[in-house]
Amino acid sequence: MRTQVGIVGAGPAGLVLAHLLHLHGIESVIVEDRSREYCEHRIRAGVLEQGTADLLIETGVGERLLGERLLHHGIELRFEGRTHRVDFADLTGHAVTVYGQHEVVKDLIAARLAAGLPILFETAALGVEAIDGPAPRIRIRGPDGRDDAIDCDFVAGCDGFRGVCRAAVPAGAITAYERVYPYAWLGILAEAPPSSDELIYTSHERGFALLSMRSPELSRLYIQVSPEDDIAAWPDARIWEEMHRRFAAPEEGWSLTEGPILQKGITAMRSFVAEPMRFGRLFLAGDAAHIVPPTGAKGMNLAVADVRVLARALDAFYGRGRTDLLNAYSEACLRRVWRVQHFSWWMTQMLHRDPAGNPFDRRRQLAELEGVVASRAVAQALAENYVGLPFE
Repeated sequence: MRTQVGIVGAGPAGLVLAHLLHLHGIESVIVEDRSREYCEHRIRAGVLEQGTADLLIETGVGERLLGERLLHHGIELRFEGRTHRVDFADLTGHAVTVYGQHEVVKDLIAARLAAGLPILFETAALGVEAIDGPAPRIRIRGPDGRDDAIDCDFVAGCDGFRGVCRAAVPAGAITAYERVYPYAWLGILAEAPPSSDELIYTSHERGFALLSMRSPELSRLYIQVSPEDDIAAWPDARIWEEMHRRFAAPEEGWSLTEGPILQKGITAMRSFVAEPMRFGRLFLAGDAAHIVPPTGAKGMNLAVADVRVLARALDAFYGRGRTDLLNAYSEACLRRVWRVQHFSWWMTQMLHRDPAGNPFDRRRQLAELEGVVASRAVAQALAENYVGLPFE
């Protein structure tokens, strides 16, 4: 098999990249080890930055998004039983879109298949070879168990943190920067109308909590737990009891709406950056290159920003013979990555209870939160980062 760009991974990074390349007239093949059904129903993030939503709409895959999205013009910060709104529209003139990542994936898969373009589902990428030369190759194993290969000009590694692409880079060629956090999120998807029109970020003495949503009928909620916790130790009744404690705002007449829990799980939290994001003709994007804690709602948005840069660089290469944008890919992406890492870390440390903390740390956190809601300048900095940095 031969193509111009081999893409490993059919998550948002790989699918958006393939879509943008198609619009530029550049051939690509996507390799994905999971089934189409799995990809389209894997519940992940659901907050799109202004720029991400605009890109999907402008490139022709936003029709369903426009019809079904929830447009949010702010978030709420809750601490010490009081709620404070951060008004994005007033502070930045922008908003964010609540639309599930799996819905974005559905739209992109449908568009690609409607155009007759290849996605090799249930096909494992066994390895990536010859990435330091002009003709890299992706070794694959199809659903029938037969081995094959894809020869290409470039490989886009969009296969996540544990994928084969970053592992193909020689030892010492990439530096890994990492921070593992001493807490995790227990997340649930509940068949319950959201208890708020906007996301509520809560800092509580028992730990962080987040109220989010996926639709007018589905709520997505999280509470901070230990990374060592077992989900079996959290029956539904215990989860709801803890949610009620952490979201409590007795003086505001607010109440939490319960409903059947459709999904639940525990996710560890880390920050990670691989630098540089390129080796030879292999370009890393999305979770293959960086992980952010989910507090700032940045993971999918950062992946889309990566492939926007990469698509533009590949268009310059194929259309005008330019290599400067390809050579600048890593540097251009990492400027944004590190700013987003800082914002995600800042939100995380401000809102979560440190298990090793002391009363001083808690008082400092509360003072930091008070500073956000008391200062327009600080609130504006939060809002500008949350709605999304401008594309370069």
